[in-house]
Amino acid sequence: MEKETANKCCCGSSMQSSCQTQNNNLCSVCGKQGTLVKNFTVKHMVLDELMEQVGDNDYFLCMDEECSITYYDTQANINFNKQQVKVPIWFKADANPKYVCYCSKVTEEQVIDAVLKDGAENMEDVLKITGAMKNSQCQKNNPLGKCCHQIIQDAIDKGLAMKND
Repeated sequence: MEKETANKCCCGSSMQSSCQTQNNNLCSVCGKQGTLVKNFTVKHMVLDELMEQVGDNDYFLCMDEECSITYYDTQANINFNKQQVKVPIWFKADANPKYVCYCSKVTEEQVIDAVLKDGAENMEDVLKITGAMKNSQCQKNNPLGKCCHQIIQDAIDKGLAMKND
C-alpha cells in the first residue's frame, strides 16, 4: 500500500489536472509564461481581504523565481504579488519557509535532512520520515492547486545530489 501511495498523487487526481501551460498569457511584470491555476485555489491563497477581487476567472501563477507577481489574470488585468498571498511560494527566490508539501507543512529543508541525516533514499522513505502527503487538500493548500509529489521528488533529488557530492 505504501508503494502505491509513493507513486501516486496524494490527492488521488492526475498530477497535471490543474497545472497546464497556456500560450499568450504572459506575466505583465516579467513577461514570462505562467502556469494555469484554478480560481478555487487562488481564492484560498490570497489574503482574505482580497478574496472578492479574485472574481470568477482562472489565473496564472508566474513561475519566474525573481518576479514579485504570484497570480495574474490577463483577461481582467488583475495581479497579486507575494505580499498578497497567505503562504510563501516555494520557488520564489525569498520564500521562507520553502514548503514542498503545503498540506502537511513539510519544507524542502526537512526533505533534504531526511535524505542526508536519516538515510532516506526515495519517496516512500521521505513520506514516512516527514509525514508529507498525509493531509491531502492540494487544490486548497498548494499554490499550484495540485499534488506536491513532483516538488517533493525534486527536493529528494537535490538531497541525493548533495549526498553524492
